[in-house]
Amino acid sequence: MSHPTVRETQAESAVRPAAEGDPPRDSERLFVAVPLPDPVRDELSGLAEPLRGVSWTRPAQLHLTLRFIGEVPAGMIERIEERLASIRVESFIIPVEGVGAFPPKGPPRVIWAGVGLGHPHLFQLRQRMDDALLAAGIDLDVRSFQPHITLARCAGGAAPAASPWLRRHREFSTAPFRVRVFDLCLSRLSPQGAEHVLRRRYPLV
Repeated sequence: MSHPTVRETQAESAVRPAAEGDPPRDSERLFVAVPLPDPVRDELSGLAEPLRGVSWTRPAQLHLTLRFIGEVPAGMIERIEERLASIRVESFIIPVEGVGAFPPKGPPRVIWAGVGLGHPHLFQLRQRMDDALLAAGIDLDVRSFQPHITLARCAGGAAPAASPWLRRHREFSTAPFRVRVFDLCLSRLSPQGAEHVLRRRYPLV
């Protein structure tokens, strides 16, 4: 099924921007992501339904993961920001289509939405991001990049409910959207779950 392209203006990120009053921390959990336009996020959140053992991602926290960096000393963050600011990649359009699970075999632990074959600039962005992070002194897991949007996490025993859901939605797709920015975000854990805080936004060219 074909879709018109989502309006080209990149949606504002739904993560909370960092506030001046946030207390200083010795370290932060960091990740880099593409924010999703509101229409795409709305369609993805509409896939959620009560399933035993499945915890759905809150709509405001849906994003396309580019790189999970992990726990980083606070003193390194400015260096990371500077390196990421040097990245130059042209904006590009990607689809959101298909769903799957990690691991691909056995009981699912994560349910995700994919981006089809993606776009060469998406993989170029990831490579240049990794180069920038390595130059900033970050040790990276260099396994192959499978771009995805995490829709849900699964507890043990979720397979009987998750497997039929995956079959029903395997042809899912939304309108393609133009990627104009990427975000450096903080992930702060609390008893209520992870809160994503926007640290800095970087435009593509």
